[in-house]
Amino acid sequence: MGEQVYNVPWKLRTPEAPPVAAGLVLYWFPSSADEVKRSSLRTSRALSLYASQCVAMEIADTSSVVGQKFAGGAKLPIAVLATADGNAIGKADNKDGFLKVDQVEKMVNDEMKRRENELDQNLKAAKEKAKSGDSAGAIPIYKNVLDQKCLFPKKAKDAAKELKKLGVNDVAEIPDAPIFDAAKSAKIESVMKHGLRAENASKYFEAERLYTKAHQMDPADPTPLRYLGELYRHHIGDWEKARITFNSILAMPADPLARAVALHGLGKITIHEGEFKKGLALMEQSVDVFPIALAYRNLAVYWNSEGDAAKTDYYVQKALKLEPDDGYNLIFAAGFMAANGHGDEALKIAQKNEGMLPASYNLAAIYAQLGQKDKALALLKRHFFEYERYQAVRSKEMMEARVDAVFASLMKDPEFIALTSWADGRLPLPQDRGMKSGSGAMQ
Repeated sequence: MGEQVYNVPWKLRTPEAPPVAAGLVLYWFPSSADEVKRSSLRTSRALSLYASQCVAMEIADTSSVVGQKFAGGAKLPIAVLATADGNAIGKADNKDGFLKVDQVEKMVNDEMKRRENELDQNLKAAKEKAKSGDSAGAIPIYKNVLDQKCLFPKKAKDAAKELKKLGVNDVAEIPDAPIFDAAKSAKIESVMKHGLRAENASKYFEAERLYTKAHQMDPADPTPLRYLGELYRHHIGDWEKARITFNSILAMPADPLARAVALHGLGKITIHEGEFKKGLALMEQSVDVFPIALAYRNLAVYWNSEGDAAKTDYYVQKALKLEPDDGYNLIFAAGFMAANGHGDEALKIAQKNEGMLPASYNLAAIYAQLGQKDKALALLKRHFFEYERYQAVRSKEMMEARVDAVFASLMKDPEFIALTSWADGRLPLPQDRGMKSGSGAMQ
C-alpha cells in the first residue's frame, strides 16, 4: 500500500463512552476484527478532515445500542451516517462483502453538499430580508448559519460577515475551512507521502521541507502539523518548534488523533523539563481524546518511575490491547517482563526482534535487567549513534537513560557513564525528585 498518512481517527464505541453531543456521527459496523485491520476505511484525507469538523468516526458492533438501531439484521460490513441525536441520514452497504472507502466518502460528501446547499438557501433568504430592510428577520437566519460553524466554517464566515454589516459585532473569529477539492487534495496527500518516505529514510530535513509545503498548501489541515510536530520532537530534537507546532494544532479545529499526538508531545516535553504532574495530566488528556499506543507506553513509563506496579501494568496492557501485533509494543512489554521475573520470555522476544533499530533503547533495557551488560551497552550505543541522528535528541535521551530504573545495574558503570556523557542534565536524579526512576527514552 506504500506510505499512508491520513489515518482516520476511528474510535471504538463502548457502553461507558459518552454520547456524541453535537455534529454528525459516522458509524462503521465491520464484519470482523480482521476487516478493521485491513480495510481501506482506515485511511482517507476526506474522512480525516471531516473528523476535524464535528463528524465523529466510531466503530461499533451489532450488539451495541447503536448497532441494534442501525445495523440490526444487516449484512455486514456497513457504514451509517447519523445525527448526534440518533437519526440515520445515510447508509453505505458492502459490495460482495467489501465496504470501500470511496463509497463511504461519497455518502458523507453527498450529505455535506446537501446541507451546504440548504445553508446557501438560508443565506440567500437572509440577504433578501436584509436588502428589503428587514434586519430583524435576517439576523436570526444568519445566526442559525453561524451556529453551523464547526460543520461548515466557510458558510459560517459568510454569515458572520453579513451579521457585522447589520451591526452584530459580538461574533467570534471563525477558522478557515480545509481544502476538500479532489485534485488539490490529491496533490497535498502526494506531498505528505513523499514527506513520510523521506522521514522513514532518515532524511529528516527533507521531510520537514515536504511537511511544511503540505501545511502551506492547506493551513487548515492539521495532519501536516501533526507530522511536523513529531518530527521536531522525536527526530530533530527542536523542542521549541515542536511546542509551537503542537500548540498550533490545539488552537485550531483538529481531528482527535492530531489533538492526541499534540497533547502527548507536550506532555513528553513537559516531563523532561521537570514538571511531572503537569506532563502526566497532558498525557492523560491525550488518551482521553484519542487512544494511541505511544501515549499508553509513556504513561506506563511514568507510573513505573513512581513505583506503581499496578498502574504500570494497566497502561502496558492498554498499549498491547490497542496494537497487539506491533513489534515495538511487544518489546516494550518485555522490558517489564524482565523486571517481574519473566526473564526467559522477555529474552525470547528480545532475540526475535533484535533487528528493530527503533526499539534499540527498549531492547537494551531488557538485556540490562537480565544482567547482560555488554549486550545492553551495544544496543544503547546503537540507539544513540545509529538510530538517533541529531545531538539535540541524543543529549535528552542520554539523560533519560541515566535516570531510568531499567539501567539501575549500569548507573555506576564507567562504560555506561562514558556512553551517556552528553546527557543534557535537565532531568533531576531520582533521589532529588522523590521518584524511582526517569521517564524513559521512548518514541
